[in-house]
Amino acid sequence: MTRRLPPLNALRAFEATARNGSLTRAAQELSVTQGAVSRHVTQLESWVGVRLCLRLRRGIETTPEGAAYAAALRAAFDQIEAQTQRLRARSNDNTLRIKLPPTFAIRWFVPRLARFHALHRHIDVQITTSHQPVEFERDDIDLCIHSGSAPLPGAICRKLFGEILLPVGSPGLFRAAAPREPADLARFVLLCSMHRAADWPDWLKAAQLDTVDGNNGLKFENSALAYQAAIDELGIVMAQRAFVEEDLRTGRLVAPLPLRVRTSNAYYLAFSRARQNSPLIRAFEEWIVQETAEMEETAEMEGAV
Repeated sequence: MTRRLPPLNALRAFEATARNGSLTRAAQELSVTQGAVSRHVTQLESWVGVRLCLRLRRGIETTPEGAAYAAALRAAFDQIEAQTQRLRARSNDNTLRIKLPPTFAIRWFVPRLARFHALHRHIDVQITTSHQPVEFERDDIDLCIHSGSAPLPGAICRKLFGEILLPVGSPGLFRAAAPREPADLARFVLLCSMHRAADWPDWLKAAQLDTVDGNNGLKFENSALAYQAAIDELGIVMAQRAFVEEDLRTGRLVAPLPLRVRTSNAYYLAFSRARQNSPLIRAFEEWIVQETAEMEETAEMEGAV
C-alpha cells in the first residue's frame, strides 16, 4: 500500500506552531527562520485543503480542524520519539551522555576525564555543554552537573562542592606591583563572565570595599574565556577556586589577596530517578565523588579554603 502523507517538515512546523501558539517560538524550537515555518504551514494547508491556522496580530490560533490535527500529530510524534529513545538506549548500552556547564567541562572535567576512562574503558562518554537546566524526560541526557543554589528539582542530586571566590591574575600582570589590599584593585582591569556578573560585587562587599565598581571591566561569554584573559594578562579575574587550582599550583596564575568568599551556590551531580540503578551512572557517581573529595582534601592541606 502506498502511503499518501504530507511532507514531514511541514507536519513538524505545524505541530510546533500549534503547540507554541507562535510562528516565532516554533522557529526558535526548530532552529529555522520564521518565514520557513510560515511557508511550511501554508504548504500543509494547501496539501490537505483545509485552513489549519488563523494568523492573528499577536500570534497564531488554530482552527477546530487544526487543533484536532495538531493533537493527532503530537500523539504520533510522541510515540515515534519514545520508540526511538528505546532503540537508542538498546544500541547505546555502553554510552554515557553527560551535560555540563561550559567552564566546568573545560576547567575541571576534561582534565580529569582520562582517569575515568582508565578505570572504565568499556564506557563511551558523550559530552555536551550548556548553561540551560536539564529536563531528563525531554533531553537525551543520562546525567548532568547542575550549578545553582539548590539541587535540580525532580532529579536525584548529590552535592559535589561549593563555590569559593578569589581574585587571581597572571604573575606578569603584577611585575610592577601586585595588589596588597583590596583597594589596590582600582589599578587593574576586572574580568568576569556575563553569567556571573555578581561575583565581583559579592567579593568586594565581603571585603567591605565600596571604592571599586565591580560592574566595570571586561566581560566574557563564560568564565573559561575570562580565565584565559587573565592568563594573557588582560586583568584580574574573579575565579572559582575549583577551576583555577592547577593554575595556582603551577604558578600560571597567582592569588595576591587572601580573602576567600563562599557563595550560596554549589555543583551537583544529577540524574533521573528512572536511571538511578544504571551501572554506568553508578560507576560515574563513585568516580566523581572520589575526585571531588580528593580535590577538597588537597585544597585544605594547601590552605586554599
